[in-house]
Formats: sequence, structure tokens, C-alpha cells
Amino acid sequence: MRWDELFADLEGQLAAQQVAERDAEVADRTRRELSELTVLDRARASRGAVVRLRVSGVGEITGLLTEVGAQWLLVGEDSGQEALVPLDAVLSANGFGARSATPGSAGPVFARLGLGTALRRLAQDRAVVTVWLRDGSTVSGTIDRVGADFVELSALGAGELPRRSELTGARTVPVAALAMVRRGA
Repeated sequence: MRWDELFADLEGQLAAQQVAERDAEVADRTRRELSELTVLDRARASRGAVVRLRVSGVGEITGLLTEVGAQWLLVGEDSGQEALVPLDAVLSANGFGARSATPGSAGPVFARLGLGTALRRLAQDRAVVTVWLRDGSTVSGTIDRVGADFVELSALGAGELPRRSELTGARTVPVAALAMVRRGA
């Protein structure tokens, strides 16, 4: 009988060691997979969620995360306005769910949806925008040109409509200085 107990004890120790090794391997794989995730992977999986972003030069904005581009987030605010936020202006985000999109699963079209693409769409629409700069200042107007690293706005005076006669001058803004672009003055 004693031999049976000894072998049972050895089998139990071996099984416990195998479970511990498997648990350690799972933990290691989980850490490795997490290290490959990006903020965009987290954001892509959270489309449709209410998020609160802290944005450089702006402060907090809250709303529905409606779109995610390769370099930007689009938030539908409670006021009905949309805020285009360059990803590198986001200081923190609350409201991303527990899930993440698979790294690299966005595809080639997503990779081409850079900030310039979104800004060119606003320019094409001749939408009146308010642009927040990273220093907290703002300028309102229409986007006339979008270059490789700049946006050129025809500035409006306070409360002015976008008529040629009301334009107060063009302002060139480096894309790196953008903190947020909100459609509507």
C-alpha cells in the first residue's frame, strides 16, 4: 500500500508542476501580446463607446467615439458637434472597453486614413471649423489647404459667417501644433 501512496504523491507533484509551468507560460504570452498593442488597437475596439479624452491645450472632451483613423479619433460630442483629435494630442483616455483590436488587423485602407485625409475632407466640405492649438489658443475659419505638414485656414472674425468679404487673413498652422478641430464655429 505504501508504494501506491508514494506513486500517487509523485503523480500529484508532477501534475501540479505541469499546471504551474502552463500558468507561467500563459502569463508570459499574455504580457508579450499586451506589449504589441497600441492605443489605436484599444480605440478601434471601442468605437461606439462613450469616451472622455484629455487633450493637450483643450482639456477634457466627452462623447461617442464614432471613428478612428490611423492618426486621429473622431468624437461626437453631446452638443451635436464633432471633434477631430490628433492621436498625438491625446494625453489620456477613459472609456476604452476591456477588449482590443488585433494588432495589424486594420488593413491597408486604414493605414491611409491619416490626419491629412480627415483635414482634406473638411477643406473639401468648406466646413467652418474651430481649431485648438496645443498652447490652448483657437482660430476659427475654413480650411483652404492641407499640405504635408501644415493646414492653411482662412480666419473669421468672432461670429462671422464664411463669406469672402468677412475673411480676416490666412493662417498657416503646422499639423504638429493641432490639438483638436471642431466642425462649427
